[in-house]
Amino acid sequence: MTEQPKGELVCKANEIQPKQALRILIDDFPVAIVKDSMGEIHAIGDTCSHADISLSEGEVEGCAIECWGHGSQFDLRSGEPLQLPAYDPVPVFAVEIHGDDVYVDFTNVLNGAEAPNFS
Repeated sequence: MTEQPKGELVCKANEIQPKQALRILIDDFPVAIVKDSMGEIHAIGDTCSHADISLSEGEVEGCAIECWGHGSQFDLRSGEPLQLPAYDPVPVFAVEIHGDDVYVDFTNVLNGAEAPNFS
């Protein structure tokens, strides 16, 4: 018997091309589902910690996403800003891939960044 994945089914992996992001809303909280340059899928808070700008509209390079507004970049694995003006991390959520299904556990913030309580 296959173990049930943790989290919520958010999309199919083939819906996201490498170096692209998909914006979803979970209880009105925006989350970016991002496929990095290597094809790995990440789930991060979709709002830049410097300004109220959607990260999913920015460029993905390597394992980082850039905010199109002021150029801050965030590491998709840690949520840490890699470039000013942002200095606070964005939340990073646990992701599980089962077949082509992408599940995100919104109750599991991997980096301890501030996020709504989705319990």
